[in-house]
Amino acid sequence: MASHGGHLRKMQVSLPVLNPSQPVSADTSKPVQYQIPLDDQLVPLNDHLGEPIRIQYTGTIHCVHCGRRSNKSFNQGYCYPCFTQLAQCDICIVSPEKCHYDKGTCREPEWGEQHCMVDHIVYLANSSGIKVGITRESQLPTRWIDQGAVQALPIFRVKTRQQSGMVEDMFRQHVADKTNWRIMLKGNIIPVDLPTMRDALFEQCDQELQQLEERYGIQALQRIDDVVPTDIEYPILEHPTKVTSHNMDKNPLVEGTLLGIKGQYLILDTGVINIRKYTAYHVEINL
Repeated sequence: MASHGGHLRKMQVSLPVLNPSQPVSADTSKPVQYQIPLDDQLVPLNDHLGEPIRIQYTGTIHCVHCGRRSNKSFNQGYCYPCFTQLAQCDICIVSPEKCHYDKGTCREPEWGEQHCMVDHIVYLANSSGIKVGITRESQLPTRWIDQGAVQALPIFRVKTRQQSGMVEDMFRQHVADKTNWRIMLKGNIIPVDLPTMRDALFEQCDQELQQLEERYGIQALQRIDDVVPTDIEYPILEHPTKVTSHNMDKNPLVEGTLLGIKGQYLILDTGVINIRKYTAYHVEINL
């Protein structure tokens, strides 16, 4: 077993592009490729399916923004001062419709311009059932993969994060906006006709959408109805029948056989672990 040490970050993912002239089948489809970052290392994981893995938390956490040592990780990787001061940790990141940039009270206006005042996509995804979500256009398909979606479809392009939150808020009156991670990990997700659901949402929310278009201009909010859904496959040998989680804060040693990877979870024969939850934790990984 090789040993790798460093501070965890969320797993990096890539979706292999198939030859468009080659029919997709069980033999030609390719799963998401995963690498786990440890400081400046990238450790590939897919080739280790079916093999033992050992993750040892060494007891130290360093903030992903300032590098300060912290006794606890806030908002997945930040120390408390950064958590309370950075725009990327503000409430509007979780609830974008609460954006207060236009009021002049953004914690970091330049950061807001780079990350919030840019095109965002409202999408439908099927991770534990159909859900609506938002993300920066540059984050597709990473955002879908991080949520463990097996199907995804962009349905709206908007000019700002706040506007995407307003559209999402309309749609979540009719569909969920959360993923049930236990159901997602168990697999057996029933396929959904995403284009039909998109059209139904457009019809159900037509009046509210027109009001937003009148408020911000038709160029700011554009419906997307000319793309096909993306299907996503994950590297999994065996789904868990009962989902139990490893907690490195209570037990710093996680070990078992790697049976699969989905979303930001490693699936072991001893339980599952959400790698993103332990961002900034210093660990030793043997595989």
